[in-house]
Amino acid sequence: MLPILLILPIAQTIPLPPSPPEEVVQTQQVRPLPGKLDRIPTFNSNSPEKVLTEGILLSTFPGEGKKVPTAHLNYPFKGRFDIFAHHVAEAPTPNDLRSLYLGIILHNPGKQPVKINVFQGATYLSQPDAPFVELPSLSKNLLGNVFAGPGDRVMNDVLRGRRQEIFPAQIVIPPGQSQMLLNAPIPVRGLTPPLNGRSALVRLHSSGTVYAASLAMFAKTNPDGSDRPPTLEEWQNLLNNGNLAGPRDKIPTPLEKTDKPIIYGRVAGVANGSFWRAFITDSPKSKYLTIPQPGQAYSYALSTVPGGTLGTGQIQSAPMLVRYPDTAYLAHGNYGIQYSLKFPLYNNTQTPQKVTISMQTPLKEDQLVKPGLRFLSTPAKQVFFRGTVRLGYKDDQGKQQTQFVHLVQKRGQAGEPLVVLNMKPGDKRLVQVDFLYPPDATPPQVLTVETAQK
Repeated sequence: MLPILLILPIAQTIPLPPSPPEEVVQTQQVRPLPGKLDRIPTFNSNSPEKVLTEGILLSTFPGEGKKVPTAHLNYPFKGRFDIFAHHVAEAPTPNDLRSLYLGIILHNPGKQPVKINVFQGATYLSQPDAPFVELPSLSKNLLGNVFAGPGDRVMNDVLRGRRQEIFPAQIVIPPGQSQMLLNAPIPVRGLTPPLNGRSALVRLHSSGTVYAASLAMFAKTNPDGSDRPPTLEEWQNLLNNGNLAGPRDKIPTPLEKTDKPIIYGRVAGVANGSFWRAFITDSPKSKYLTIPQPGQAYSYALSTVPGGTLGTGQIQSAPMLVRYPDTAYLAHGNYGIQYSLKFPLYNNTQTPQKVTISMQTPLKEDQLVKPGLRFLSTPAKQVFFRGTVRLGYKDDQGKQQTQFVHLVQKRGQAGEPLVVLNMKPGDKRLVQVDFLYPPDATPPQVLTVETAQK
């Protein structure tokens, strides 16, 4: 009997494996997002994401006269352009706790001074500026003090039109000279683990041709042993004589159709687009968007990628104008790109209707296997979206409202209404939704318009 007595308590303590969360299908139409990206070029520096060795992250300088010509993509900017960067530093060894500096340099190759106006700009560290803290799935964010992660905080600032003091309102670059737009550390000393990240987004306008480069260099040492930032001359030397920073990220899967898992890769190049604007109506000739019938809904896809178009066949990833061969073929995720969407809603019924607009994070699929979007009854642990959405609309009392709402959505999360409208028969309401797609988010998402069941 003794063996049985020993076995029974042990057997009773073995936990049963957790049952997978139940899938919930929301039967609704998923539509391609109207509108398109503009043609403002975006300098997109995101590969390698984790930087362990010094070097060139992204250079649009010409390769002539450079020690490693292939590290330079020869793309000049003029007029409006954006600069986006998102990189992570980790101590190469436990004893090497020097700060890695992120430098962004601008060069005027011409014979006249170039004026660069900085419209908006922000840069933050993970630690201490914007740690990844747990937040509710929906929070009001009127003051802009709700965020988790540096990308989330940067997008929040730029959405509000802010320009941090670290970025001057205007930079004048003399002929043939260069200036630093950013020379900022990513410190790891005192952190456990010694890991930190920095995000940056700047919107600019140049009166003449300029080249840009993002570079990574460890802090230099003063005679007293303290760290100091690299000088302009040291950055220029790295630009002229350095190679690409490392280690390199995974090589992406070519865009041709494949049955194998897709490796999207990370972006290092110039993407074509800064804003996706859309005025969303029933048809190109219509002035309004008719609300769904009671108890029904339709969704518009957001930030769709190859293999994740939610049945629309639409890929929203910005095309690359220039890129390194081992980096992403498209700007998947559209990090730093602003979606500016207008919904001129129209209640064409004879009765009052309750209408909501929600952002949702359905399970990713290319072709819908069910007649609608699939969600999880208990969302997965992975956070797929952290960001602030700006909403403009007239409320039920006719007052114009501007709301800022911070969202945290996990994989398979259906989300909560961003806007609730009680629309009278024949009522017309314009709702505007704006957000910048944040780094660390995972596409795709949808915006869903739903009319409540009577």
